[in-house]
Amino acid sequence: MIYQTLAPFYDSLVKDEEATQDWVTFTQMHGYGQKVLELACGSGEITIALAKKGYQMHATDLSSDMIEQAKKKTDAKLVQWDVLNMLNLSEKQEYDMVLCYCDSLNYLMEPQDVKQVFKRVYDSLKDQGVFLFDAHSLDRETEFDEEYIEEGFLDDVAYQWTIRHEDHLLYHSFAFYDQKGNLQQEQHIQRVYDPNWLIQELQIVGFQCEVYTDFTLTGIQEGEKIFFVAKKGERV
Repeated sequence: MIYQTLAPFYDSLVKDEEATQDWVTFTQMHGYGQKVLELACGSGEITIALAKKGYQMHATDLSSDMIEQAKKKTDAKLVQWDVLNMLNLSEKQEYDMVLCYCDSLNYLMEPQDVKQVFKRVYDSLKDQGVFLFDAHSLDRETEFDEEYIEEGFLDDVAYQWTIRHEDHLLYHSFAFYDQKGNLQQEQHIQRVYDPNWLIQELQIVGFQCEVYTDFTLTGIQEGEKIFFVAKKGERV
């Protein structure tokens, strides 16, 4: 299971308060209503920030380790936390919004899995509901044609994070070394999807779709992330 070794180090590696505010602003600008389901909530930084804005957050993640990290945080009691594989999402409840942030959709390895998530999210939304998510841009493939290497220390633990690209897949490898030289490793694989294909599949399900690049640029442009605002319409 991924996010076991990484979970206690995750915030130290990627936490960014300015970026968290960008996610909150994007949600406020494009979202609908107050009852929110979040898929792949990770360590809950964005989740809790949204809960503090008054959203009724039901946050889920495949990793129980990440959920436990989230529950330790200040104001975590504002959120309902659950372990859930987004592929197993059911329409037992209806939400105003469903969120899937921080390139979490890219962890789905098969196009059929993406289609399944789109259908289940659609069925979980109220009329007028909105699905907000992001995905890697195709530019990320070029960016990581040459291996990216980041090294440093997290308190007394040395780490190395590498990213490489091969055949539409991004391989993230993490290595952590404690003071005794003990090694812990974890690898994550993400698939980069053509954003035009994602738009097509959203429309097939019944969503009306707006697209942005890196939060604010209209349409598909050069950048790191493509942001999708998918509004529930009539299924054809």
